Amino acid sequence: MRAGRSVRGSSAPMTYSLIALCCAVFLVGPASGLGPAYGTGDELLAAQRAYFRRWGVIPAELFEGSAGSALTPATALFVHGSWVHLLGNMLFLYVFGAMTEERMGRVQFILFYVGCGYLALLGYAVANADSEQSLVGASGAISAVLGAFLYLFPRARVTSLLPFLFFLPVRFPAWVVLPFWAALQWLAAGRASDGPGVAYLAHLVGFGLGFGYASVRYGRPTSPTRVKAAPAPAPEGENQP
Repeated sequence: MRAGRSVRGSSAPMTYSLIALCCAVFLVGPASGLGPAYGTGDELLAAQRAYFRRWGVIPAELFEGSAGSALTPATALFVHGSWVHLLGNMLFLYVFGAMTEERMGRVQFILFYVGCGYLALLGYAVANADSEQSLVGASGAISAVLGAFLYLFPRARVTSLLPFLFFLPVRFPAWVVLPFWAALQWLAAGRASDGPGVAYLAHLVGFGLGFGYASVRYGRPTSPTRVKAAPAPAPEGENQP
């Protein structure tokens, strides 16, 4: 891959299909607030809670042995808890997924995405086996994409918008931006409570799986590549509604 090469949408059909699927699932579900069939007010909140419990991961129920519970780490990857949750995750997948898919290939990328996402949510569930909170979101899988991207394209220059620099766009290589992001997740995981919020541990598990897989599967990292746009260094995480 030549330096300065830009991402081409036509080379990443799985990435854009995943984005479209997650958006479609969100729009037809109660979390979007757009479906009149789910009602409003307390009725809508009850529908959302039931929806998250049905399709999300509930650690306390995951290891009971039922086939339905065993599938939830896969179904939860396509469910999001809010507009901010969805848009944050999809932005990261859009920015980092296309180049990773192009390097891996379509079939390998989709298997990598779902497999690492499943294991990231499973890892969180093992560490929080008594939790009754439902867990939804694609951040474990997307964190794996970030980990693989870091190994495959460590010198790719990423444009980031940093809040403490008044959201001025600055360009850093991936080996600076993504380890910084991982460090933020580590610090946040250490302060996280057992209540509703972001499952930072799932991010760390996914990131480690992605980096480890890429380092074993592929040889030397690719030459410098330019990523034209990227978000701030912390995506919206798995949500515990």
